[in-house]
Amino acid sequence: MPSESGVIDLKRLRDEPEYRRGIERKRVRAGLLDSVIEADEHRRSVLTGVEELRARQNAASKEIGKAAPDDRPAKIEAAAALKEELTAQEKELAAVEEQLRELALQVPNPADGSVPDGGEDDGEVLKTVGTPIAAPALDHAAFADAMGFVDTERGAEASGSRFAYIMREAALVELALVNYAMQTVVKHGFTPVIPPTLVRERTMEEAGFFPTDRSQVYELQADELYLVGTSEVPLSALHRGETFTPDQLPARYAGFSSCFRREAGTYGKDTRGIFRVHQFDKVEMFTYSTPDASEDEHQLILSIEEELLGGLGLQYHVVNIAAGDLGPAATKKYDIEVWLPSEGRYREATSCSNYTDYSARRLGTRVKTEKGSELVHTLNGTAIAMSRMLVYLFEQCQDAAGGFVVPDALRPYTGVDYVEPRS
Repeated sequence: MPSESGVIDLKRLRDEPEYRRGIERKRVRAGLLDSVIEADEHRRSVLTGVEELRARQNAASKEIGKAAPDDRPAKIEAAAALKEELTAQEKELAAVEEQLRELALQVPNPADGSVPDGGEDDGEVLKTVGTPIAAPALDHAAFADAMGFVDTERGAEASGSRFAYIMREAALVELALVNYAMQTVVKHGFTPVIPPTLVRERTMEEAGFFPTDRSQVYELQADELYLVGTSEVPLSALHRGETFTPDQLPARYAGFSSCFRREAGTYGKDTRGIFRVHQFDKVEMFTYSTPDASEDEHQLILSIEEELLGGLGLQYHVVNIAAGDLGPAATKKYDIEVWLPSEGRYREATSCSNYTDYSARRLGTRVKTEKGSELVHTLNGTAIAMSRMLVYLFEQCQDAAGGFVVPDALRPYTGVDYVEPRS
């Protein structure tokens, strides 16, 4: 049920122009915010009427006990009429609250003031690391095919388009990436977790993915479960309804899972190779933080992402994503885009977001501080998404002879330093 502590901060939406402006910068549909405010005013009006009827009913019940025997039938009849009226009003209140909830779920977290205006092409490049290299002899898809690393034809035969078999040494490299990512983030205080990959609808909603991203999610209708597109979703539910003490925060988790995305709306895009697939493995960072420390935590997650990419010897730049390109839950997001030589441009490899109290407001996850009980802030960031990272490595780690040079950082995990080209 929407309230001052549920879904979004309705009080701030009503009373703070800057809060509303931060939401509008994310290009919400026209009229939505006014509809939410009107629905909230209606709810409060109906709630006032319900509370008044409850008070009258309680008073009427007490009068029955005090009434003389001859007066009791009339008192009972009056109390019954109040109960009937109250039941009708409570049904109306439930309907009004559901209407408000459906509207409020469409309202995104406001964009932070440090986020640039605009859409997909308006992100601000904050830094560039490394000098872009020239395109190799083969792009990632052709190289993977020539080396026998990826079989998309048999993947499509088994499961349909955008599925693939990862084969031979590429499978070893993927497992090495998992270990490399996990060992790195654990060093920074993250607790390793293998979470469920099937979750309830409630979990998707509370994590901030429903209703906006429903079209991207695979659903198992018979079981009323959904396949996650990131372990961020089950990690957000790990402390649902709990209250931390300050010494328990930050609580940092590193989730490893297979991830599933429908990639709706991407027909015809990135159809070659494994750059954009329906199933991939990923190590994801997730943090519960006190509100005053979440900005620093965001910077920490970004620095770990840079450490991981730098350790693989990749060229990249960091982008402060524009307000109109932010997802519903993020108040601020950094993308790290890696140089893809065959395309002559940077493509997204990782991202990290600060959700502030957006998800915690739905989850009811709090921290008890000197100020009282406060909603925590939640943050998330990709350590490594495996299939996407393999694409970059296939292009950047080719040598002149047509073989694959395993990055130094992965060799302790692969047992392989170099893969000869196939004859």
